[in-house]
Amino acid sequence: MSKKSQIRHDWTKEEIEEIYNLPLLELVYKAANVHREWHDPSEVQISTLLSIKTGGCPEDCSYCGQAARYHTDIEVQALLPTEKVIEHAQKAKEAGASRFCMAAAWREVRDNRDFDRVIDMVKGVNALGMEVCCTLGMLTEAQAQRLQEAGLYAYNHNMDTSEEYYEEIISTRTFDHRINTINNVRKAGITVCSGGIIGLGETHQDRISMLLTLATMSKHPESVPINALARVKGTPLEDNPKVEAWEMVRMIATARIVLPSSMVRLSAGRIEMTESEQAWCFMAGANSIFTGERETLLVTPNPGISEDIQMLNTLGLKPMQGSKAETSGNRKNSNYAKTISEMG
Repeated sequence: MSKKSQIRHDWTKEEIEEIYNLPLLELVYKAANVHREWHDPSEVQISTLLSIKTGGCPEDCSYCGQAARYHTDIEVQALLPTEKVIEHAQKAKEAGASRFCMAAAWREVRDNRDFDRVIDMVKGVNALGMEVCCTLGMLTEAQAQRLQEAGLYAYNHNMDTSEEYYEEIISTRTFDHRINTINNVRKAGITVCSGGIIGLGETHQDRISMLLTLATMSKHPESVPINALARVKGTPLEDNPKVEAWEMVRMIATARIVLPSSMVRLSAGRIEMTESEQAWCFMAGANSIFTGERETLLVTPNPGISEDIQMLNTLGLKPMQGSKAETSGNRKNSNYAKTISEMG
């Protein structure tokens, strides 16, 4: 009989590095076991992302086509009407999505009419019975509290990369700004969505360091997106090499082991992956994807929802129904300590 495990918050960089550097098939095998102990391996949450305010951002994130200082093909778009946002959310729900994420290209939330309109959007999507997520830049504890009272389920604020490499990618805000916003989200009682991007020119040590930051938080993010760089023409990173699928598999598997209860989200870059490569990511512990049509939902390409449903059917997977992300990691956890102890 295996004893019930506790989620660890005392990981060391050396421990995570040892896991990350395991032979790939052994790593995937161990991650798959952890995944099955904490989650239903047959379910994948379908999340839809809507850019509610596009372009014109004053930040200088090197990967982002929405930064005003870069000359990209992304057109600046004002905040969408609330009714149009709710319409998109309803269509996403009918297509099989259970989580709806609204993104605004802002540096920070300001207490103005636009934020009032976002509050109305959150209320409207929440009324549809979907998990509501926002990514709006930096925000204060008071602003986070307003979002929570409106029904916000999750707030996305990615680490992007390691603390050590962060200044190479962004100079207009600091790594500590990221941490402060996440702390404000936590204080307001909103679940945290925070992950990173690989392919920025970082080292494997940077990837491990980013996971260490997440894995040693006093409470792990409920949602951890793993993104491959979407190389947007006109940004400083447009000529970076394509992230190989096996790098995504390795990153997802390591995240799954050290963050067992979190939803690990196969996010940006999926358009360049085959079904077989995505299947490896699901085997390694990914249990959520972003889907939707570019012309209505995203600023970088992504597979359409009909393609994704067909892929899930082919793989014998099914869309997660309802808001399960908060509790799915607590259903099957009795063998986690045993799995970790067997890694040596």
